[in-house]
Amino acid sequence: MNKLDVRLEGGVAHVWLNRPAMRNAFDAATIAELTQAFSGLAAQADLRVVVLGAHGSAFCAGADLNWMREVAAYSWDENHADASALSAMLWSIASLPVPVIARVQGDAHGGGVGLIAACDIAVGVGSAGFSLSEVRLGLTPATISPYVLRAIGERAARRYALTAERIDAPTAHALGLLHEVCEAEALDDRVNALVRAIVANGPQAVRAAKRLIGEVAGQPLSAALRDHTARHIADIRASDEARARLSDFLNKVPACSRKS
Repeated sequence: MNKLDVRLEGGVAHVWLNRPAMRNAFDAATIAELTQAFSGLAAQADLRVVVLGAHGSAFCAGADLNWMREVAAYSWDENHADASALSAMLWSIASLPVPVIARVQGDAHGGGVGLIAACDIAVGVGSAGFSLSEVRLGLTPATISPYVLRAIGERAARRYALTAERIDAPTAHALGLLHEVCEAEALDDRVNALVRAIVANGPQAVRAAKRLIGEVAGQPLSAALRDHTARHIADIRASDEARARLSDFLNKVPACSRKS
């Protein structure tokens, strides 16, 4: 069985973790396949949005136990190379030029939380549970920490990375790990609604907006930042896409008549 199930149709890609018997836990091969899949999608000029989901009852249980047994015998150099591969995989998701939506149908632990945090938008079912479980094993959530802190903030991360306690879906929503919580039967409808909303927007504008958020987040409100944002909107306003869409809006041209 393939560790991933990747489908691309009409600018919308679905990437499914496909190890249901292993609760979609990571191993080195899964990490490599995810990196390859997202790196390949990044090169698709007509890509609009990606949905990251999982088959089975769990979204991602973190590290595969058999893989962890192998890692336990690694040298420092081997551990560094292995962790670097995980870091590169998370970055391939976070840095994708288009939005990535996490479709969270079940529990996520350890690196699975990092997967969700690396996505732009996350929708999960109310029965899902989450944990930063690394310290139970004498480890730390090191490679996922930049994404987790960005999602839930330092204060919440201090609690949950130190206690490894279970986070229920409403709490994950309140913390910012999930944008929405819904019933299982409504999950696909909510994800599809977000896909439609993104696809209805200007494709280059969406890419530019994602890039802009990454450039502006966490930066001091300096003269340089103000000039950067002014230059950004000037560039966008001069683009063919913006000119066409603004003209349609001002002239009340129906959105359904647009080609993109």
